[in-house]
Amino acid sequence: MNTQFSCVGCGKCCNDHHVPLTLLEARDWAADGGQVIILVEAFLGNGLGLPMQQREHAERRSCRVRSGATEAYVAITFAAYNVGPCRNLDEDQLCRIYQRRPLVCRIYPMEINPHIPLNPQAKECPPESWEQGPQLILGNELVDQELAELIRRSRQADRDDIHTKEAICALLGIRTTALKGDGFTAYLPDMGALANAIDQVQAAPPGAPGQPWRFHLSGDDIAGQVQAAGAQVVSETPLDYAFISLRAA
Repeated sequence: MNTQFSCVGCGKCCNDHHVPLTLLEARDWAADGGQVIILVEAFLGNGLGLPMQQREHAERRSCRVRSGATEAYVAITFAAYNVGPCRNLDEDQLCRIYQRRPLVCRIYPMEINPHIPLNPQAKECPPESWEQGPQLILGNELVDQELAELIRRSRQADRDDIHTKEAICALLGIRTTALKGDGFTAYLPDMGALANAIDQVQAAPPGAPGQPWRFHLSGDDIAGQVQAAGAQVVSETPLDYAFISLRAA
């Protein structure tokens, strides 16, 4: 596959997208008056919820935790909460913080996950974006070395930040996850509380994960599989989070 790309400044990627943030970026986003959403997913130690070929990548960006009588690997994403246009877009659809925009914004339209290939049809960029500009991919290989380095940094930040994120979640009382591939649990914490939790954990590096996690599932069938594996499943209606299902209707 050969792919070229040139941003035409349409602003579509800056609307209705929750942009993943590094821990430092999340702290800055909150300090700037923005809202951070926390998205949580996990897979079980027996591999439930994860294709085997993806396990190494998934484990490296996850924290091993307890759930019921078994272990799970929880992945936590801090993201800029953007319903509608990003708060940093001006009237011309240009970014007000372009020089310090988040790492993922710099990487777009490339994918961070090595198991997700770039698919122009899945992006909102207009067709002309893919008809001009420098080559991104030649023969299925990413040729932009600066972009490759940004992707490497983003993946490394996921790995470096995960234990700190888990400790922050513990301070915020976040202990319910979704099963990877089945959905996400989504939290909108108070930004003052989040900033305080980040500062507190960074001042005292986290130790071993604390309280166990539990799973929110999309249906009784998958819940039965998770319970059979020994994990704890929640049954009550959530009060402090939303469940985002990825299951086909």
